[in-house]
Amino acid sequence: MKSMKLLCVLVLLGFFSFNTKAQSKQEAKVATAVEKLIKGMESGEQAALESITSDDLSYGHSGGGVETKEEFVKAFTSGKSDFVTIKISEQTIKVHGKTAIVRHKLDAETNDAGKGPAQVHIRVMTVWVIEKGEWKLLARQAVKTT
Repeated sequence: MKSMKLLCVLVLLGFFSFNTKAQSKQEAKVATAVEKLIKGMESGEQAALESITSDDLSYGHSGGGVETKEEFVKAFTSGKSDFVTIKISEQTIKVHGKTAIVRHKLDAETNDAGKGPAQVHIRVMTVWVIEKGEWKLLARQAVKTT
């Protein structure tokens, strides 16, 4: 009888453990927004970049520069920032009400301002907020990996 109770307890613990790792609906929506941002950065399409970012965007680069929304969009549409491919990994998403914090590793191939192909390896933290029912990028900060 004890072994049956123990088995039931272990099964329940496993069930609750599995459920705590499952992505919530809001986390899934944030993940979709991150994907939209990545696609916009790769394409450099103005409408895509403007639609996923907050008007109050603060976009921090690993080199220390910080851009507004207007500067961020202009950098991508002009080719100053040109991400040929972007791959993210080790992503975590924490939702707190109408705010979310996303962290991930970003590996990319770039061709900034025609300076030739280069590799970028950074860690990124982004802050997302709900504006008019949609997740928008409010802030981003990147750091170089060692």
